[in-house]
Amino acid sequence: MIICLDIWSAEPELHYSARMVNFTPGFEVAILLGAVIAGLLGALLGLGGGTFIIPMLTALGVDIRHAIAVSIVAVIATSCGAASSYVRDGLANIRIGIFLCVATTTGALFGAGLNGVLPVRALYLIFAGVLGWSGIIMFRKRGRSADRLEPAEDAPGGRLRLAGRFYDPSLGRERRYVPSRPGLGFGLMVGAGTVSGLLGIGSGGLKVPAMDLAMDLPIKVSTATSNFMIGITGLASALVYLERGQVLISLVSPIALGVLAGATLGTRLLPRLSGATIRACFVVVLALIVAQMLYQGLT
Repeated sequence: MIICLDIWSAEPELHYSARMVNFTPGFEVAILLGAVIAGLLGALLGLGGGTFIIPMLTALGVDIRHAIAVSIVAVIATSCGAASSYVRDGLANIRIGIFLCVATTTGALFGAGLNGVLPVRALYLIFAGVLGWSGIIMFRKRGRSADRLEPAEDAPGGRLRLAGRFYDPSLGRERRYVPSRPGLGFGLMVGAGTVSGLLGIGSGGLKVPAMDLAMDLPIKVSTATSNFMIGITGLASALVYLERGQVLISLVSPIALGVLAGATLGTRLLPRLSGATIRACFVVVLALIVAQMLYQGLT
């Protein structure tokens, strides 16, 4: 059946696309299965799920502005499904997450305000550019060994006390780390939050490289902490989209359920994978999505 939604919008094109979403049984099954995969990859790579939800929905004929609004809810679901497990296992660094969330939340509110101003084609191209940059950064770091030099047991953690440790099952031992350049990481997170609010993604495509490179955190800690942060960032911008009436409630239910199920599975897999495997998956997935977004934006 076709769900007719009387969503107010200042843009006739947006209003029309909302009324013409075709909710057939096949459509609902497709988005549910796609959401499970998005939640799985989002939890493994720290991308939040919105990175995969947006291309899936646009490929199924949903307007990108509605896809962005719905995916921000999926981002929150991914965070809820993954963050609790990562915090329990010691992979997510709560102090780092809260510190950086001050920057990402500020940027998310600013980015959500820009969403109604920029044209649709610009959103596709910005999406592709952001993810392309992330993929290049991660590809260049592919040769770094998981056995890199670690700080001493009594190494200072800095004024913010952001140092941490976690048990890595893939190595069979505990790993220690002390973040470097927290100021640079904070600045990059303002940009990551802006992208999150603008594009409706968890901005893990920027958060993970920022923590991995700028702050020199282990890739597993970067991924887990990103999952902890994206729910907070997503909530800030989701409120803006809900107030505008851009969130299609009929899409939210299957997507949120599927993403939550996939994220739960992803949290069980992440500790067992090597850092090199996670980084390789990150690059491959982003390359495929960038190609699709460039095609959408240039045609």
